[in-house]
Amino acid sequence: MKSQTSSQREEKQSYVPSASQHATVASFEKPSKKLQSSNKDLRDRISERAYELYAQRGWREGGALEDWLDAEREILGLHLL
Repeated sequence: MKSQTSSQREEKQSYVPSASQHATVASFEKPSKKLQSSNKDLRDRISERAYELYAQRGWREGGALEDWLDAEREILGLHLL
């Protein structure tokens, strides 16, 4: 049986990231303010378009979900059958 060298033993030990790498990993755990802002902008645009669709339907109740989904499709450019 062949004995392991010290470098082989080091390779087998579990990997522990350095402090700077911990910070990088942690940054992926929370959405950035820019991403949160763009999500809010998108949500606002969809909401405004859904309201426009509601108005086009003559302000009739009962179609809020359909208006929202139609607005999402328009804003996001989804063309579903």
